[in-house]
Amino acid sequence: MSDKDLILFEDKLFDALSLFNNQRWYDAHDAFEDIWNTLDGDERQIIQGIIQVSVSQFHLSKGNLNGATILIGEGLGRIKNRTNINLGLDLDSFCKSLEELLKKLQYNEEINENDKPYLVRVG
Repeated sequence: MSDKDLILFEDKLFDALSLFNNQRWYDAHDAFEDIWNTLDGDERQIIQGIIQVSVSQFHLSKGNLNGATILIGEGLGRIKNRTNINLGLDLDSFCKSLEELLKKLQYNEEINENDKPYLVRVG
């Protein structure tokens, strides 16, 4: 990636993270999709997983627990074996929070604001 491409990627990632962390799930989906279209390999899989998590939260906000559960599981599956890939995100903590949320959904446990996924930048 050239320096110009890297700066553009980081700007797009910052914007997408902001939308995601402010629970603007639909907008975050679109922003991450723009990034996803420029990537390949493991990085593309991670971003696709984040997109699936974002869509899961949209489903959850509309009361579609089944759809949310499926998409969290699929998103987690794409990310958890790739946490060593450096996208400047704390993927380990993200996956742990997704595992907890998935467990709550699978066992029909109460979900609160603290269960919402959040992406932390590192580095």
